[in-house]
Amino acid sequence: MSKPKILFYDIETAPNLSYTWGIYDQNAIDVKETWHLLSFAWKYAGDSRVSCLSLRHFKGNAKSKEKALAKALHKLLQTADVTVAHNGDTFDYKKAKARFIYHGLKPTRIVPSVDTRKVARKYFAFNSNSLDSLCRFLRIGKKIKTPGFDLWLDCMANKTKSWKLMESYNKKDVELLEKLYNRLLPWMHTHPNMAALEGKDGCPKCGSKAIERRGTYATNTSIRYKWFCQDCRGWHTSPKKIR
Repeated sequence: MSKPKILFYDIETAPNLSYTWGIYDQNAIDVKETWHLLSFAWKYAGDSRVSCLSLRHFKGNAKSKEKALAKALHKLLQTADVTVAHNGDTFDYKKAKARFIYHGLKPTRIVPSVDTRKVARKYFAFNSNSLDSLCRFLRIGKKIKTPGFDLWLDCMANKTKSWKLMESYNKKDVELLEKLYNRLLPWMHTHPNMAALEGKDGCPKCGSKAIERRGTYATNTSIRYKWFCQDCRGWHTSPKKIR
C-alpha cells in the first residue's frame, strides 16, 4: 500500500462589501457584495515545492474565474488521505464548502483533517494560537509582511504586483503550517492513524515502524502498552492482552 498523502493548504478570501450606519462594532444593513475566494496555496508532505492558484490565473468574468478557482480547490482536497490547515475546521474548509455549494459542486469525499490551531488550543496554553504567533514563539519562522488590508483591496482591483505578493504570502503560510504541524505532531493523541492508512503496524502519528514498547499504562478499566516512536518522538498506547 502506498504512503498516505498529507496535504497542507491555506486559502485567502475577499471581504464582504456591506452598508452600515457607523464605523464601529456595526451590524450590516445590507451586503452589496458577498465574500469570495481569492487564492489558495498547497503542498504535500515530502515535497519541496509549494504551489498557489489565484483568480489572476483564470480567464473570463469575475464569477467564472472564481468558479474555476473553486473547482480547482474542490479537486485538490480529494487528492489527499489527510488534510492539514490552521483554523481549517472552522475557517478554510467551511469557507471552501460554502463556495463549492454556491457554484453547484458536489460534496468532496470524506477525508480526515488536522487543524493545528485546535491542536495548539487543546494541548497547550500559548498566549496566542494564531499561525504567526505560534511560529514566532516556537522559532519556526514568521509570516510575510504585507501592507495589510490594502493588499486585499489592490488584489480586488487586479493589480499584478499585489497579486504576486498575495500569492507569496499565501505560500509562506503553507510553509509555516507544515513546520508547525511537524513540531506539534508528537503531542497529538487524536491524529488520524497513519500506520492503519498504510495497512501496517507502527506509529499512529507518523506511520514509522521504529517504535519501542516502554512499559504499561493503567486506565480505570484496563491496562495498555505504552509505545515510543523513535522517528517523530511521540507516544501512543495499545491494548494489552490479559490471559
